[in-house]
Amino acid sequence: MEQQAAGCESRRARIEEGAGRAEIDASSLATRELNDLLLDLMNSGVTEVKIKNVCGQRYIGTRLYSPEKRRMEIEIFGTPGNDLGAFLSSHKLRVHGNAQDGLGNTMDDGEIVVEGRAGDVLGMSMRGGKIFVRDNVGYRTALHMKEYEDKRPMVVIGGTSQDFLGEYMAGGIVILLGLGEIPHRGNFIGTGMHGGAIYLRGTVEDTQVGKEVTISPLDEADRQIVEKAVAEFLERFAELDYTKEKIMEKEFIRLSPASKRPYEKLYAY
Repeated sequence: MEQQAAGCESRRARIEEGAGRAEIDASSLATRELNDLLLDLMNSGVTEVKIKNVCGQRYIGTRLYSPEKRRMEIEIFGTPGNDLGAFLSSHKLRVHGNAQDGLGNTMDDGEIVVEGRAGDVLGMSMRGGKIFVRDNVGYRTALHMKEYEDKRPMVVIGGTSQDFLGEYMAGGIVILLGLGEIPHRGNFIGTGMHGGAIYLRGTVEDTQVGKEVTISPLDEADRQIVEKAVAEFLERFAELDYTKEKIMEKEFIRLSPASKRPYEKLYAY
């Protein structure tokens, strides 16, 4: 049955009454219209949404905070624009395609899954939740990622990244799996890094990492973290011809900060 969501006189969604599900055709919706409709659907009790024909609309999922901690699962068909899931709180987003820049910007909680590649500054200032990207990501992934209270954000990338991965990283976990045996050619990895950990499947040269970074093999605690993350990654991308055991056969390295205050000598106090 098709009906209007509360407060949306000109923006329509097909809602399954009593099922908590809705479907949106975004082909004629601007960014604000789409996000207004999502907010209205959440407030009306909808918990599952499919958005079809997405083409560049920004900030999807950004305005869905609720004091009641309502949660939605949103499937996106198409290519969402910048800042998908910015400030995301508790909800789950899944993109059947690629994503543009700023995905998970300052994300607080929840999960984002991308069945393709993602652009630059993914996870910037992210402080909670999880992001899984099947393929590659762009420049400055996990820029200033941080931990907040008991939250430890995590990003798992099936492929590899461009330059400045983990720049000024202050906390959290980033894992690059290099599936398809993709070499990690990015430079300036961990520049300014002073917290968290980056796990790479494969190797990098000393010249590829920032001077603030230490390269080391995994210890048992690291291996448990990576194995758990790999299992979660494969659960979300069942179409991949990999097992956890096959992925873990190859060497992983850990990149960690050499100091929690890499610019201490520049401080006045």
